[in-house]
Amino acid sequence: MKVEDFDFELPEQLIAQTPLLDRTASRLLLVDPDTTHVEHAQFPAIIDELESGDCLVLNDTRVLPARLMGVKEETGAHVEVLLLKQTKDDEWETLVKPAKRVKVGTIVTFGEGLLTATCTAELAHGGRKFVFRYEGIFYEILEQLGEMPLPPYIREKLDDQDRYQTVFAKERGSAAAPTAGLHFTDAILDKLRAKGVQVTFITLHVGLGTFRPVSVDSIEEHEMHAEFYSVSEETAQIINKTKQKGGKVVAVGTTSTRTLETIGSKYQGEIKAEEGWTSIFIYPGYQWTVVDGLLTNFHLPKSTLVMLVSALASKTTIMHAYQVAVHEQYRFFSFGDAMFIRPKRKEIK
Repeated sequence: MKVEDFDFELPEQLIAQTPLLDRTASRLLLVDPDTTHVEHAQFPAIIDELESGDCLVLNDTRVLPARLMGVKEETGAHVEVLLLKQTKDDEWETLVKPAKRVKVGTIVTFGEGLLTATCTAELAHGGRKFVFRYEGIFYEILEQLGEMPLPPYIREKLDDQDRYQTVFAKERGSAAAPTAGLHFTDAILDKLRAKGVQVTFITLHVGLGTFRPVSVDSIEEHEMHAEFYSVSEETAQIINKTKQKGGKVVAVGTTSTRTLETIGSKYQGEIKAEEGWTSIFIYPGYQWTVVDGLLTNFHLPKSTLVMLVSALASKTTIMHAYQVAVHEQYRFFSFGDAMFIRPKRKEIK
């Protein structure tokens, strides 16, 4: 299967640069996976799409303000450091710009010495490993000095950093927001619970590989980046009971989807409490084990995310939905509108 098969024309003006003032004001494209039929709605219509006995699974990862602006101690040259993964207590894998300025032994200071970092290793693609030194609590200093690592296609400054966090963000460690969850408010979640929908959470820390383009021609040759996930015993029981009673499991975002399918594919559709690293790559032809429906934003052309949603509906259905979304001027990407792929109708035997 060719990467080019997942390309589509996207006018640049449809890329949402800022979030709407009201999280729930986004539009919602409803997609029937059994046909190519789509319907237009506003986001609160998601309440009507779920039924008592269904389960909604959200990703409670919290985005780190992981972009740090510093200077080289020796020369005063400006350096941008993006935290990617904590490897030890005070050791992090990072991306550095410009990387050529930073060699092993280079010391970078942030916030006039409030935080310092020594480069201990050079990695591929501009990556560097740093050991940080500071007084106090690292994450409190990071909140003070760091900026949100917005995706490269967002060029406007974010006035309210909390708008790049979900209202239920809890577990620190993500390099990007699980953006399908940005549409939810506590009020909408409460209405779903009152309707009898089980609302539960997994954790997957989004890596920057999410934004990297697919660089091969054939999908089968692409290797996914690994991301850390965690599922609690409570969540596992809720999802398993939902399946046992005939309810539908609806994932919010591709991150929740990848977590559930990583575990479900290991245990014949059962969810077990565990944590680990996943590099699962879902594309058309994938045999689904857990997820029935998916709420997601609109993604980049030729991205692994478009391939994933095409696996749940079909490439024909998704490409048609995207064509409609472009024609109707839906907002795309992180701060854009949403799409709900309804669960497939169960066959009557």
